[in-house]
Amino acid sequence: MPRIAKRRKALLAKVDTARRYSLADAVKLVKQCAGSKFDETVDIVMNLGVDPTQSDQNVRGMVSMPNGTGKKIKVAVFAKGDKAEAALKAGADYVGADDLAEKINAGLTDFERCIAAPDMMGVVGKLGKVLGPKGLMPNPKLGTVTPNVAEAVKAAKSGQVEFRLDKAAIVHAGVGKASFSEEQLLQNIKAFIDAVAKAKPASVKGNYIKKIGLSSTMGLGLKLDLAELGQAA
Repeated sequence: MPRIAKRRKALLAKVDTARRYSLADAVKLVKQCAGSKFDETVDIVMNLGVDPTQSDQNVRGMVSMPNGTGKKIKVAVFAKGDKAEAALKAGADYVGADDLAEKINAGLTDFERCIAAPDMMGVVGKLGKVLGPKGLMPNPKLGTVTPNVAEAVKAAKSGQVEFRLDKAAIVHAGVGKASFSEEQLLQNIKAFIDAVAKAKPASVKGNYIKKIGLSSTMGLGLKLDLAELGQAA
């Protein structure tokens, strides 16, 4: 039997794929099933009762993970003068103005967050076709267009997670690593679920959160009990 098939069989012996687990039980099981040589990411997937084709039902936001994500991210900042210096001191990986725009147009995309000072949006606006499809376009509502670029950099580096609805009405994110303690993962997951719940569009009626799943990179998906989480319809 191939190695992958053996691993899957071993996981299926531990997991009841039809069961809806309490959050505490799910976290414990996800950690048990993460047996890879690398530190697996713990992912959350939320199926929402919204229509992704309706602009007034878009779900998007930022949430700070209480215990970080365990992932190092690169941050690009559009700023000049004192703000540029402050961004560099805060840990930004790329800082600039027109020069940074030229690098991005030339293919620089190895960063996960893009932040801009308000006076830089004239420059950033020209990068819409490059940054937009990657979900990297700075946005005032997400706090990525701000006069305080240094604080935005620190937030991004400390484990702030952006979430956004995809075409299948799903929101997903990494909420930590398998090496995190159960309590750390519980706190992060609750923070993420609360943030998505608060981002419910006013136009959405009825069941907003339909399903929540939890898994590690190489593990099986576990369904969460929405009633236990206080998210049942």
